[in-house]
Amino acid sequence: MPDRIHLAVALDGAGWHPAAWRETTARPTELTSARYWRDLAAVADHGGILFATIEDALSLGGRSFEPDAETRRDRVRGRLDAVLTASFLAPATRRLGLVPAATTAHPEPFHLATGLQTLDHVSRGRAGVRLIAGSTPQERANFGRRADGPAGLPASGRVEDDPALLAAFREAGEVADVIRRLADSWEDDAIVRDLETGKFLDRDRVHKVEFEGEFFSITGASIVPRSPQGQPLVTALAHQTIPYRFAAEHADLVFVTPADAAAVGGILGELADAAEATRTLDERLRVFADLLVLVEKTRGEAASVWNRLQDRVPLTTDARVVVGTADDVVDEIRALAEAGVDGIRLRPARLPADLDAIVDRVVPRAAAAGILLPDDGSPTLRERLGLPRLVSRYARQEVGA
Repeated sequence: MPDRIHLAVALDGAGWHPAAWRETTARPTELTSARYWRDLAAVADHGGILFATIEDALSLGGRSFEPDAETRRDRVRGRLDAVLTASFLAPATRRLGLVPAATTAHPEPFHLATGLQTLDHVSRGRAGVRLIAGSTPQERANFGRRADGPAGLPASGRVEDDPALLAAFREAGEVADVIRRLADSWEDDAIVRDLETGKFLDRDRVHKVEFEGEFFSITGASIVPRSPQGQPLVTALAHQTIPYRFAAEHADLVFVTPADAAAVGGILGELADAAEATRTLDERLRVFADLLVLVEKTRGEAASVWNRLQDRVPLTTDARVVVGTADDVVDEIRALAEAGVDGIRLRPARLPADLDAIVDRVVPRAAAAGILLPDDGSPTLRERLGLPRLVSRYARQEVGA
């Protein structure tokens, strides 16, 4: 029997294929409606998916560095804020982890941290975040505070060859650090609520975060009391050396994009080397492999749909693409599980069609094959991943120190 793994899904607009909004199964008039996102989350929640990531960007053209990203008319444009959407979905879901994407270049780290702590409270311990390093020129123009920054990958294709990208990952590391520090700034028992004495708060158990970094500084405590997980789940997407090092040093979980199962060993080895060199977190880094999937009842039907989508707008992606039946997807999941990953994040090519197929056909087949880890009833997202609830770093100090 292969090693058992978790399944997650990645939600983005009408789906991960840029032409998905034109399919008859799509709901293009509802992409910014509460009902649309509630329906997607409900399907994933009832289908036993561990967590859903929610994509985001800070410009009309999304995260694309294409020169016409802001002006082309054949792509979905317009989106809801991912953290706010996740907070709306929290009370509408029961078990589904909610992991919005957030860029680290422009939002204030304090605001990002308190938003994630709030999400953890309203979801009762199911919050996470996917940190995105850097920004596009269009995103920088929307904020008007920075003239310099990444303009895309350099000609070599390597992050380490672009000083702007290196700086973006250093900044993202500081943001990750501060998110954790602010989550720790309140000890678990800081709120007393003693009606007789009138003492609501033990002020000695709320600690100032004294952080002085390369890109910003913070002095003070969070405004949000300690949340159910202690710290939200921190995740990142990584494709090469510098992002691997960032994830190994700062994340609880990393999404990777192996070309196939045979490529997993090399990625795991590089992540292990990066963790040995940089990781100070006690728990090992969890690794999820990404698959972009289009699922139909037969391979012929799937191929026909895929060809139609590609004729409209060709897809460019770093993830492995599986076009076929639910059994084909399960075979890929099995191979990746045997290669040693902890989970699979499925990117539905079309929403809601491929999410429905994942829940109705892929999940039952994978469970019957003994590939999936069952829900063990643990209350929080971190615990379901086998990660402990972290004690506040400040609780180790003497009270009042």
